[in-house]
Amino acid sequence: MGSKILLADDDTLVRSAIQKILHVFHHDVVAVESGRQVLEQISEEFDVIVLDINMPDMNGFETLEQLNQRRIDIPVLFLTGAGSMEYAVKAIHLGAYDFLTKPIVDIELFHIKVERAAEKRRFLLREKTYKQQLETEVQAKTHELAEKNLLLERYSSHLEDATVQIMTSLQIAMEEKDEYTAGHTRRVTDFALLLGESACLDSDDIVVLRRASQFHDIGKLVIDLSCIQKAGTLTPEEWALIKKHPEIGASIIEPLTFMDRERDIIRHHHERLDGTGYPDGIGGSELDTLTRIITIVDSYDAMTSLRNYRSNLSPTRAVSELRHCAGTQFDPKLVEIFAEVVLSSGSLYKQ
Repeated sequence: MGSKILLADDDTLVRSAIQKILHVFHHDVVAVESGRQVLEQISEEFDVIVLDINMPDMNGFETLEQLNQRRIDIPVLFLTGAGSMEYAVKAIHLGAYDFLTKPIVDIELFHIKVERAAEKRRFLLREKTYKQQLETEVQAKTHELAEKNLLLERYSSHLEDATVQIMTSLQIAMEEKDEYTAGHTRRVTDFALLLGESACLDSDDIVVLRRASQFHDIGKLVIDLSCIQKAGTLTPEEWALIKKHPEIGASIIEPLTFMDRERDIIRHHHERLDGTGYPDGIGGSELDTLTRIITIVDSYDAMTSLRNYRSNLSPTRAVSELRHCAGTQFDPKLVEIFAEVVLSSGSLYKQ
């Protein structure tokens, strides 16, 4: 079956002759007499445009320029009785498929060029269809991947939440075995969040601070409770065992890759600003703000909580002790922020 061709020539005899030639080769031809009529008739149904150059009102070059502006991707065969190098160069510059002279002497050659132009059109349509299908498939795969990523994120979030809840339950269970340590983690967490918010931490840091506070003492899960609950002074061996809980806690957190920052804070929550703490003896700029916060609130709660080997301090005396150790053990600026928060809260966690 032939192609659908749009023929434009202002010469009635020429137009009729070319139309008959194309019909012989079974092409469907729509013939018009001007460039403007080409623009009126053109549609995606056509395979080839045979376009005379010298036409009144709108010549072939002007017509092709308009087709290009409309992004009409149909091969154009220019047809003219006044062939010249200048015309050929301009035709190529505008993107014409081929350039023919009239009268048509070699009918077979004319038909071959029309067929080649039609084949190019079919190739362009196949390419366009392929690109559209590929784009559709890519969009579908992208949407599918986005949905899977969303489900994975939700699953990961649920898994993280479940892990945190389980570990929190274990931590609470451990503390509740000793009336003197019961509630310590809850209070440290609350104090840490108060200090963190007062220090204007961003939301991501607050999340990390909350988790690190909740699990800062989780290493004590594997330490003999009789050592923790012992009344009186600990032996050097017992004290050495107690001092291992930050390292043990960090080891427990190690497999949970979503808590990398929390792991480091847990390991270092007994370090000091002057570098004389444990387990690594780091200090100064090596201690980030979140670690500095927990060292303050952990010490404050330890001082204000009743123990079986000593009485608890009042909030005022505990704050005084924090200030005394500011610059060596604690961050001075954070101590002052915490002092304002605690002392202005009145009865907050009074023993």
